[in-house]
Amino acid sequence: MKLPLPTALLLTMLTLPTWADSDNPLDSSAEARAILAAVVSFDTASGHGQVPKMAEYLAAQFRAAGFERTDITLVPLGDTASLVVRYHGDGRGGKPIAFMAHMDVVPANRSEWQRDPFTLVEEQGYFFGRGTLDMKEDVALLSQTFIRLKRNHFMPSRDLILVFTGDEETSEETAIDLVNHHRELVDADYALNGDMGSGVLDASSGKPLLFYIQGAEKSVASFTLTARNPGGHSSQPRPDNAIYELASALTAISHYQFPTQTNSWTISDFKAASTVTPGSLGQAMARFAEHPTDQAAATRIAQSPPYVGKLKTTCVATQISGGHAENALPQTASAVVNCRIFPGTSAETVQSRLQALAGPRITITSNYPPTYSDPSPLRSDVVAAVQKAVDAANPGAVVAPTMVAYATDGSVFRKAGIPTYGVGSMFIKDAENYSHGLNERIPVERFYNGLIYWDVIIHTLATDSH
Repeated sequence: MKLPLPTALLLTMLTLPTWADSDNPLDSSAEARAILAAVVSFDTASGHGQVPKMAEYLAAQFRAAGFERTDITLVPLGDTASLVVRYHGDGRGGKPIAFMAHMDVVPANRSEWQRDPFTLVEEQGYFFGRGTLDMKEDVALLSQTFIRLKRNHFMPSRDLILVFTGDEETSEETAIDLVNHHRELVDADYALNGDMGSGVLDASSGKPLLFYIQGAEKSVASFTLTARNPGGHSSQPRPDNAIYELASALTAISHYQFPTQTNSWTISDFKAASTVTPGSLGQAMARFAEHPTDQAAATRIAQSPPYVGKLKTTCVATQISGGHAENALPQTASAVVNCRIFPGTSAETVQSRLQALAGPRITITSNYPPTYSDPSPLRSDVVAAVQKAVDAANPGAVVAPTMVAYATDGSVFRKAGIPTYGVGSMFIKDAENYSHGLNERIPVERFYNGLIYWDVIIHTLATDSH
C-alpha cells in the first residue's frame, strides 16, 4: 500500500527523470518510511547494545530482497557492530563505490522530549525522532534504494558497497576496524558519505538554496589541563591556588585566536555562501573568497559561530572540575579543552600553543590520538553527479564544496587512502537543524526526495542511463 505523497512532492515529480513504470523510486515511499520507523525505534546510543540488533534487522531486509548471505557481513566489535553489504556489478566501471552511513546516535532523554524520541512520529510536515537527521534517514534511504534496485535486477557497472558503522558519535572504532582489519570488505575507488554534505533551504520560502558537498574535515583532539597544589585549610589561603591558576590558563586560551587558514574547499564554500548570505557577513565572505589575506573579512566571519570553524583551528573549554572539600584549599583543578584542528596542523603544534598560553604550572595531556586526514581531491564526476541528483530531487540549489569543522567516519576512510565525499541527501532550514538536540526532525517531503536523489547518484556514477 502506497502512502499519499505531499502536494509539493507531487509537483516536484513533474520535473523528474523518466523511469520505467516498475522502477520509480517514489513508488517505494511506504517501504522507506517503514524502514525509517524501524531504525529510529532502536536506541543505538553508546552503551545500550542496540546497534547489533539494528544491523541484524537491516541484514534481514537485504536477505529478503535477494542479496546473498555471503554479500551481507555483520562485523561485531565490543557492544557495537558494523554492517557491510555488497551489490555486485559487471566490473566495467572499475573499483567499487562505497556508500557510508552510521547506525548509532547521541543519547536522548525521553523525559525532556515532547514525543518519544525512539518512535517515529509524523506531525506538521515533519518526521520526529532521534536520528531522523543524524543520520538514520540516509540509512533508511540507502537501504531501500539498494533493495529496490536489487528487486528490479539493476546491474551497475561496478560493485556498490554499503558501509554502516556503529560508533561514529563516539570513538569511530568500527570504521577504524573496517579499514585496518577488513579492508577487503570496504576497499573502494572512493566513498560517498551520507553523514556529511547537506542542503540549505531558504528561511522564509523553504526553497532550496545551496547543497554542500564535503571533501575535507577537521581532526578532533581533547586535552586535559591540570593544576596541582599542596592545598591546606581554607582559613589559611595561599598565594598560589590550583583553581585560580587553572582559571587564568583558561582565560588566556579563550582570548587566543589561531591563525587563519584556507584550502580549496573552504574558499569555494565562502564564495558560494556569500551569494545567499545577507548583510555584512555575506559581504565579508565574498571579500575573503577573493582575497584570503583580508583579515578584516576573516574577523567578521569569525564572529559567526557556524563559520569560525571553517577559518582556523578552534579550542574551547568543555568540562571543569576541582577541589575536594568546601573548607579545604584545592589540591587539584582540571579542565578539558576540545580542539577542532584545521587540516595541515598537527595536534602536537596545538598542544604546544596551549602549553605556552597556560604557563609552566599547568600540565597538559592529550586525551586520545586524533585522526588526521588530508582533503580529498575534488572529483568532477562526483560533483556533476551530485548536481544532477540535486537538480532532480531539490531543483534550484547550487552545489558548493565545503570543509566541515568537525570529524566523521569519513576522516578514517580518507586516512586509509579512500577519498571520501560528504553527500547526504537532506535539505533543511538552518533554524531547523536539531541534530543532537531536542525534538530532532526532518521535513517529510525532503525525506521522500532522498529516494530520487540516491537513485540518480547511483545511476549517474554506475551507469550512463540517466
